[in-house]
Amino acid sequence: MTRLRTTVPLLLAAGLAALAVATVRDAGCDDPGRYELRPDGTWSLVGGCVDPADLVVPAPPAAPAPASAPEQSRS
Repeated sequence: MTRLRTTVPLLLAAGLAALAVATVRDAGCDDPGRYELRPDGTWSLVGGCVDPADLVVPAPPAAPAPASAPEQSRS
């Protein structure tokens, strides 16, 4: 029973690793892309298989209407 408890997780991990390798191999991407340092100090992904149309960018939230300043009483 103890041998079974140690081998099952190892076999499961090996199976998941093989599945991950097969998924990456069959992804169909010839250019994996690379990161380049920009002059402003940020990094940018250059190349790769991600098309800008694949990214979903939510619309920016609407700006709240400016609140009117309360009128001061003249007393």
